[in-house]
Amino acid sequence: MQDLTTGSVTSHLLRTTSFMLVSMVFQTLYVLVDLYWVGRLGTEAVAAVAISGNLMFLVLAATQMLGVGATTLVSHAAGQRDQARANVVFNQAQFLSIVAGIVFLIVALSQSGAYARLMSADEATTRQAVDYLRYMVPAMALQFAMVAMAATLRGTGNFKPGMIVQTMSVIINIILAPVFIFGWGWAPAMGVAGAAFASLIAIAVGVAWLTTYFVGQSAYLTFAREHWRPNFSLWRDMLKIGLPAGAEFGMMALYLAIVYAVIRPFGAPAQAGFGIGLRIMQSGFLPIVALGFAVAPVAGQNYGARRPERVRDTFKAAALIATVGMVIFALLAHIAPAALIGIFSDDPAVIEVGDEYLRISSWNFVASGLIFVTSSMFQAMGNTIPSLVTSVTRVILVAVPAFILSRQPGFEMRWIWYLSVVAVALQMSLNLLILQREFRVRLAPVAVGS
Repeated sequence: MQDLTTGSVTSHLLRTTSFMLVSMVFQTLYVLVDLYWVGRLGTEAVAAVAISGNLMFLVLAATQMLGVGATTLVSHAAGQRDQARANVVFNQAQFLSIVAGIVFLIVALSQSGAYARLMSADEATTRQAVDYLRYMVPAMALQFAMVAMAATLRGTGNFKPGMIVQTMSVIINIILAPVFIFGWGWAPAMGVAGAAFASLIAIAVGVAWLTTYFVGQSAYLTFAREHWRPNFSLWRDMLKIGLPAGAEFGMMALYLAIVYAVIRPFGAPAQAGFGIGLRIMQSGFLPIVALGFAVAPVAGQNYGARRPERVRDTFKAAALIATVGMVIFALLAHIAPAALIGIFSDDPAVIEVGDEYLRISSWNFVASGLIFVTSSMFQAMGNTIPSLVTSVTRVILVAVPAFILSRQPGFEMRWIWYLSVVAVALQMSLNLLILQREFRVRLAPVAVGS
């Protein structure tokens, strides 16, 4: 276990973020390389991967319900030096992750065809989406176990195993993707399905590898059969913390589904352009996502150790880091969006859509970074309901007007991007106001009792 309750808060954040950032950099590289190879298959292939990727947000929603709750409870137990409690939380999280993964696998495989037909702009995109999901759904199902294990390790302040495993699995994916897409050497040419098949192999290796960190006498958290009996009280505690955080990603999945449905009449190039722009934006956000993963255990351990001043210092340092990082990325996305989109597609229609999406969306990058930080602070203090409320508000502010406007003559896609900018700015403002209240309500009693 890494003690995060003493020493420089900024140093803890930078060090833990750096561990996550290494794997995030490779994840970014994978996303972009994978998109590059798929882009060689044509606009419909890119559109198929883009609409299929919306299911990943559903997986993120479910895994966040487990991961956020597990990280928070383990970090509190670690801050209180209660290893036995931390180990019980770990084992219960693993049990829930396996059950959830199996349920997702069954439901998603049975409904993947219907989903592809509903979201695709044409028959060619539908066929390729079905091929892609055939292998990507099992890969997503395996993510449940991987996320649960990595989340509990983060709660103990140990980021290194997750970094190593994530990095190596991404490298495997990068190597195998073009092999199976184009049929290099001994491999069959699977087209867009090859990208998903490579992901399935890489994630399976990652799950097996990460499991080894919980075996042996030196492991702080270990698999224990006696702790796998359902503990409904603990499930309630985990899900009470994690459910709102997971619902945030569920709201994002709903938002993306609405966007893809609204722009569907504009054809596969529109879906592909939005999909590429979204992938680029997500890649640029990964360092801030890494920071968010670091904020929760650092603030969580100090909250559990009754160190309110260090909880506040964690937010201040993280907010500054996020703001600087997002300003740099926003400038790049605003100045040269067409050049970024052009790396992955030479279709002028695709480039036009992606260019406009990135240029307009860059105005909310700083606000998005602060949302990541404030959401992680809510997680650390065991109250993720504020994040859920503000996320729902944001989706409503975009979805309802977008649905109405899409039926008006002369509707343009950029109207949705402008709506999103306004909604994100409002969510950031609400998060900051609510966090100030949480500090007054939750940290003042801690300070009195410390």
